[in-house]
Amino acid sequence: MQQPHSATATATASRRFALGALAWGLAMLAPGVAIAANQGSGFYVDPNSNPAIWVRDHPADARAGKIRNAIASKPMGRWFGNWSGNIGTAVATYVDAARAADKRPILVAYNIPGRDCGSHSGGGAGSPEAYRTWISSFASGIGDRRAVVVIEPDALAQLDCLPADQRSVRIGLLQYAAREFKLRAPNAQVYHDGGNATWIGADEMARRLNSAGVRDIRGFALNVSNYHTTAASNHYGAAVAASLNRQFGYAKPFVVDTSRNGNGSNGEWCNPAGRKLGATSQASANGAEMLLWLKVPGDSDGQCGIAPNTPAGTFTPELAVRLIDGW
Repeated sequence: MQQPHSATATATASRRFALGALAWGLAMLAPGVAIAANQGSGFYVDPNSNPAIWVRDHPADARAGKIRNAIASKPMGRWFGNWSGNIGTAVATYVDAARAADKRPILVAYNIPGRDCGSHSGGGAGSPEAYRTWISSFASGIGDRRAVVVIEPDALAQLDCLPADQRSVRIGLLQYAAREFKLRAPNAQVYHDGGNATWIGADEMARRLNSAGVRDIRGFALNVSNYHTTAASNHYGAAVAASLNRQFGYAKPFVVDTSRNGNGSNGEWCNPAGRKLGATSQASANGAEMLLWLKVPGDSDGQCGIAPNTPAGTFTPELAVRLIDGW
């Protein structure tokens, strides 16, 4: 999973979830064509994303135009964590910029204690108390503005790496986060992370999402920083939603990270070769209610795969160009 270092046949029931998003999202279908001045999509194009900064800093590089046109000019998630400084100010500044452009920002909260099981993106808040303060300030930073928010990628799927007592603490923190966004950011569409199509069984993920308070927020996000196809993610999402309904009497819509799933997964997750950009951020009429670039294309998954010397969340043009060209 990523830690940025600057500034990761659809079931009929699932189709219902897309209709609400489609109603407000018809204007979201055209991709962005410039980094800042020409916001060409209903989602906000971050002028200070890692790829945008690289393009600005390397205007003479032969790859700059390709990266600008294929990646830096597209709406994608901004990740917030312990590198973000005052979180309330950082979030408020970002969503204010999006509102000034009349666009919807995409944000990812990534600061849960014990993040990433101590792996490539390990870290997070130093204590449960610190996290509660942090996530409350995050939600308050959004306030009444529009936003799309994904809460804590991998936090539920990685429960198994924690001792039993820490699992219950994490579930409690995710419940708290859901309640805080419901209270403090009422116009945000907020999603718990639901893993990916091959990680946790649908029934178990439904139980984890319910325990984490998904009832209080919009829904759940799939495939964050992963490579599984949209079709596979839609199938899994429909199964999770159906299981929520069967076990707990309610269903929820879902979104899919399509940033790097253009030709699916080869079974590896950490900077694998041969992957390709997927559909740009947009509302979807089938399965997922939105397809989103949540992971920043070109940001490393960690010191692994085809970027063995590039830390997690660090942008490299080599990764970006390989995603553009699919090799």
